[in-house]
Amino acid sequence: MADATFELYVDRAGEHRWRLVHDNGNVIADSGEGYASRQKARQGLESVKENAPGADVVVVDE
Repeated sequence: MADATFELYVDRAGEHRWRLVHDNGNVIADSGEGYASRQKARQGLESVKENAPGADVVVVDE
């Protein structure tokens, strides 16, 4: 069982978004942008799932 769940939702502006929510209720990640359709939002979250499972961590100092 996963410790987090992807949620698809419509924001106040009527745009479709996704967020990854941990079982404790904390938002781990979000789409960062609104999509015109639920299908496009789902494609965005599927892209994250597919392309970043082992992504490197890079520390960027200001």
